[in-house]
Amino acid sequence: MAVKKGKMITVTSVKGGVGKTTFILTLAGIYARKNKKVLIIDMDLFSGDIEAILNKDSKKDLYTLFEDITNNNFSNIDSYITQANEFIDFLAAPKDPRYASRITSKFLNSLFSKVITRYDVILVDTNHVLNEINLVTFDNSNQILYLINNNSMNLKNMRTMISIFSDMQLKNYKIILYDACDKNKAVFKKFDIRNIIKDNIDYVISNDFYIKDIDKYIINSQILDLSNKFLKHKNIKVLEQIADDLIK
Repeated sequence: MAVKKGKMITVTSVKGGVGKTTFILTLAGIYARKNKKVLIIDMDLFSGDIEAILNKDSKKDLYTLFEDITNNNFSNIDSYITQANEFIDFLAAPKDPRYASRITSKFLNSLFSKVITRYDVILVDTNHVLNEINLVTFDNSNQILYLINNNSMNLKNMRTMISIFSDMQLKNYKIILYDACDKNKAVFKKFDIRNIIKDNIDYVISNDFYIKDIDKYIINSQILDLSNKFLKHKNIKVLEQIADDLIK
């Protein structure tokens, strides 16, 4: 009988500061409410902050795991995973960013194979650099989500990335226009954005979702979709639909 594998979803961007981590934690919260077992892998190796936002002290991180697998000291994946709540676990980025550059892409296939059958959903948070580590992560992903905002540099970089994906014949990506990141930036209309990037926008998260006091949630280590205030949002169905589409 075939072993059931979870869905691996990588969230990335073409420029920093577009709200990737907030979005990934919100997705995790949605899946948790659906009783899905979720693993967040913080692959933003140099500046990952999943551990800090969740206010958890990870005993081990991705670099520790990499070292142990490389040196044949690995025994069980559980000792590297930190529990955020009943349904959400995470693998932390290296505590010391000086170690991040030592992690190579060769160990990623081993990592993904160790977790893919243990979780319903694996959410990978990456940086915006198109390096070998991210390319291997993309190859292992069921879906790649690109978060962009209404910014000319963002759109220009996205057009370049789409051209690269076309050359690579990579089609398992979706583009999310994340207007919730900055309520006051709406330079281009959706029609204009499609013409600029030469591709469709799959989802739009409108600036109705802009959260003025987002820092309060972070300080309180609170995942947005698990907060009562956020659950009452009039457009919460949009995010839930995106989450459902990704794991179909």
